[in-house]
This record gives sequence, structure tokens and C-alpha cells, in this order.
Amino acid sequence: MPGIVIVGVQWGDEGKGKATDLLGERTDWVVKFNGGNNAGHTVVIGDEKYALHLLPSGILSDGVNAVIGNGVVVDLEVLFAELEALHARGVDTSRLKVSANAHIITQYHRTLDKVTERFLGKRQIGTTGRGIGPAYADKINRVGIRVQDLFDENILRQKVEGALDQKNHLLVKVFNRRAIAVDEIVDDLLSYAERLRPMVADTALLLDEALDRGEVVVFEGGQATMLDVDHGTYPFVTSSSATAGGASTGSGVGPNRLDRIVGIVKAYTTRVGSGPFPTELFDEQGEWLRSRGFEFGTTTGRPRRVGWYDAPITRYATRINGITDLVLTKLDILTGLDRIPVCVAYDVDGERFDEVPVNQSDFHHAKPILEYLPGWKQDITGARTFEDLPVEAQDYVLALEKMSGTRISVIGVGAARDAVIVRHDLVD
Repeated sequence: MPGIVIVGVQWGDEGKGKATDLLGERTDWVVKFNGGNNAGHTVVIGDEKYALHLLPSGILSDGVNAVIGNGVVVDLEVLFAELEALHARGVDTSRLKVSANAHIITQYHRTLDKVTERFLGKRQIGTTGRGIGPAYADKINRVGIRVQDLFDENILRQKVEGALDQKNHLLVKVFNRRAIAVDEIVDDLLSYAERLRPMVADTALLLDEALDRGEVVVFEGGQATMLDVDHGTYPFVTSSSATAGGASTGSGVGPNRLDRIVGIVKAYTTRVGSGPFPTELFDEQGEWLRSRGFEFGTTTGRPRRVGWYDAPITRYATRINGITDLVLTKLDILTGLDRIPVCVAYDVDGERFDEVPVNQSDFHHAKPILEYLPGWKQDITGARTFEDLPVEAQDYVLALEKMSGTRISVIGVGAARDAVIVRHDLVD
């Protein structure tokens, strides 16, 4: 099973970094295939906590080759700040490779992201303001700057001039901002070129050769299924393909090389930013979940919206991604509840929907139809086998498994690196 894709099932922040780290000792390569520094992974190793935003979380595992794929948009300032922070903590980052075809986030992308979001007012998407969307827009409009462009100053200058011809008109005439000078952008990007050069490679070729050798390659998705630009809650989505199909386009590896699709899902649900969220809680129970689960964004620090587990969303994600295994995280957070609500379907103006409605307006008005499962009081953070769990916790997992359309192979029962129960091996 050399090719393993890890994707989020909900709206992100499910604990994908921990799942990647769990595979780390048997993994040869970890590839980030989409997104940028608009999301984060928190990985706990012993007493050390690492917050990663752009780098693949596998970079923390000894001997693992980390790859930033062509589907990623790269903020070079963030990249080198993260690398320097890891160096200061003694982490070896020499195995990092960056695709020559990955696109660059520039200053004008960040500026446009922030002013455009403010301009939208009540119609804001809830972006992080880090330039992700504008960088992807330039990529699709064929006026983007790629990593390889930094090594040809003439090409780089031509591309920046072409991009700013239009963007400065927008900044000055629509948003009443100052024009951005071409030299300002070119000089900034060139300042990173020599440090970046040793990391740049034809990463698609490297990964194909690794798979030919039978090495284990993990494709680590940013964001999650419900934020996918095609299959998520559009327009309240990210700007890239966050589903399993994006692993192929975002890395240059053919889909027939992907052997297992692992979906990461919380034992409850969270999201950041605007958009529909049927099980969202606005009461004391919501505050309790947010506080116990420490639901604040790794990248933004924003409080996450919280709600109960949504089985239709998990079934939808299982189908869209072709998920073979689920990793259920943060089961321990639910400890102490007398009973645990689970969304099993939706009510839309009196009509029952057992699956996610295809019409966005219907989903926006969906109310959760809840079933209640018995809770448990015992501390489960020390459980290492399924049988170690209280019977109520076992029943909760089995009920979610039946509702979700695929097996739950791993259960997270705490923040520590080893606080997991493995029911089925993810690499076999």
C-alpha cells in the first residue's frame, strides 16, 4: 500500500497532522498537495507542541522526505520563517523538496485578499487574508508566478509587470489603495531565490520513482472536503481541491498510484469562517465543546464554530473521496456528557433529507434531525485498545461507523502522540 491520501471529512481542523504523524515511522515521503498557509496542523511530540502552517507535518519525523507539491501556493516569507523556527528547535529540515511548478503568493495577493474581503461587507467569505484565493485566481488566469520563475529574473519581471498592470488599476481606482511598484515585488522575491534553489525539484518525478521502489508516500490534504472548491459549501470554500482527487493533480502522481484514502473526522464538528453549518451550537453546550476541545484556529487563532457530529456529511465525504478508512479524533472531548446528540438527517422546510442536499439554499436552511446516544464519565485518555473504552464509548464509535459508510480504523483519545486506538492498520 505505497500511496496513501489523508483528507479532512468536515470543514477542516479534524486532526490530519496527528494522523500523518501516526504513519510517520513507516512513511518515506509526505506530500502537501493543496492549499497554502491558510490552515495549520498541530502536532504534539512528547512535551513539545509544533504548529505548522505551510510545511507538511511529516517534516517532524526522522528520515521522512517532505514535499510541497505543485498544487500548493507558497508564501516564501512564511516558508522560511517556519524552517528557521524548526531549526531553532533542532528539527532537521534538509529533506524538504519544493515543486518547481508550485505558485508563489506575493505581497499584492495578500493586499488584494484583505481589501476584497472588507469590500464584500456582509457577504464576506471568511478568508484568512493570506493571499491564497488571489494566488489561485492568478494561476487559473495564467498570470501567476511559479517557483521556477525566481531563477530567471527577466521572466520574473515580465510576469510581475503583467500582473500589476491590471491589479494596480484595481487597487487605486476601486479600493483607493496605493499602487505597488514592480521593483518592490521583484526584489522581494529574488531575495529568497538562492536559499530556495537547493530545495526545488521535479517533485512529480521524485514521487513516481519512490512509488516504483515500493516506498510509502502519504499525500496530506489541507483544509477538508466541505471546503473543496468543487464539492464543498460553495462559495464558502477554499480555492483549491481539498478532496482525494486533488492529491493526483496537486502532486503530479497518477490516480492509479493512490491505494488507500484515509478520512479524518472529529467526534463532533467544527468550522471556521462563514457558511452553512446545520449542527452548529450557540448555547452553553457549544461553549463547553469549544473550551474542552480548545477549538481555536492553529493559523488564525479565531474561535471555531462548533456543533455535533454530522453523519450525512461523513457519508458524503466518504463517497466523494472514495474513503477506505476513517480516523475518528477527539473522542475524549465528549467525556462527561450524559447523552450525545448525533445528526442523522436534515429537516428542510418540513422535508427530510438523509443525504447532503445538492441545492445550497436547502443546505443553508437545513435543521439537524438528532438521535441521542448514551454518554460516559470515565477518563479514556489512557485507552489503547477498543476494549479499554467504556461500553458507551464503544457503542458511540460503532454507531458512527454504521452511519458513516466505511470503517473507523483509528480512534484518537487524547492530544499526546500515542493517545490512539488502532482497530485496523492503515499501512498493510
